[in-house]
Amino acid sequence: MEKILSALAEPNRLQIIELLREEPYTVGEIAERLRLRQPQVSKHLKVLSEAGLVEVQPIANKRIYKLRRQPFLQLDDWLESFRSVWEERFDRLDEYLEELKGKQREHGE
Repeated sequence: MEKILSALAEPNRLQIIELLREEPYTVGEIAERLRLRQPQVSKHLKVLSEAGLVEVQPIANKRIYKLRRQPFLQLDDWLESFRSVWEERFDRLDEYLEELKGKQREHGE
């Protein structure tokens, strides 16, 4: 999980991930769309690949990069543990606010 979060923490890499959500792209296409230099994109793709977030598919003389599904499922599972904590807290907040509303009604406010 640490490798995934570390890879996503860099803004350019996060932009690459967002772009690849749409469809697979070559390094050149990514560079062009994000207005980055090709060596810079290659470096970022290497980090994303090492984190397991993207995979490369060589087709003829092109290297097509696409997102891997599994790491995002792992990330979602990890985040789910936080969701349940927050949902419980929001439920308690709702109960508290309803209690306050009831007290206001009792006092004619």
